[in-house]
Amino acid sequence: MSNEEGQPIIRVKNLTKAFGSVVAVNDVSFDLNRGEVLGIMGPNGSGKTTMLNMIPRFFIPDQGQVLIDDMDISRVTLQSLRRQIGIVTQQTVVFNDTIAANIAYGNQEASQQEIITAAQRAYAHEFIEKTADGYQTIIGEQGTTLSGGQLQRIAIARAILRDPAILIFDEAMSQIDADSEVKIQKALAEFARHRTSFIIAHRLSTVIDADLIVVLDRGRLVACGDHHSLLQQSNIYRQLYEIQLGPV
Repeated sequence: MSNEEGQPIIRVKNLTKAFGSVVAVNDVSFDLNRGEVLGIMGPNGSGKTTMLNMIPRFFIPDQGQVLIDDMDISRVTLQSLRRQIGIVTQQTVVFNDTIAANIAYGNQEASQQEIITAAQRAYAHEFIEKTADGYQTIIGEQGTTLSGGQLQRIAIARAILRDPAILIFDEAMSQIDADSEVKIQKALAEFARHRTSFIIAHRLSTVIDADLIVVLDRGRLVACGDHHSLLQQSNIYRQLYEIQLGPV
């Protein structure tokens, strides 16, 4: 990856993706510099997740391209691309194994101390310690023994252990208690620092401090800027702010 300060590390150019007759992402372009955090806002169905799914090549764009350090990701191997990316999604994938093994899925050569350190940074250590067998507690099928907030902190710990250059976080806070939300946001803010990060935000408070925020609507990028400029220039962003946080 480029070490030149201020040079775009990720460039999205004219990205378009349709599913049948429905255009999910329509001609989206933006640049994200090394170490910056990009917040992605927009109504449900605006194309946020579809757009991000094209970065690790879960979806292949119909048009346009994604470049990392001027290299088109379609020209590199999936392994080399995904090795650079840590992903925390709305649905945390866990296995019927110990908590330690689920965290270590991000780096199966990690030591026990490295697993614990990752859990501490994800604000997961405190609840893990309270489980029946600590890090050796079996999570169970689909993580049924843990809450949604606890599962997301396990997923963040897993991503921290992988130490990726690029972080993708698809936030889902609607069914998470307030205590978990605060800890997830704190863990995310600390982990994303100095790391190129994409954060889909359903709650605006998650991305207010992002270096750049893009607003999508019906697949199109309708506004781009920091929090303060978007309050002035984007009706959609301002409406989301007023609904969630009160009058501007």
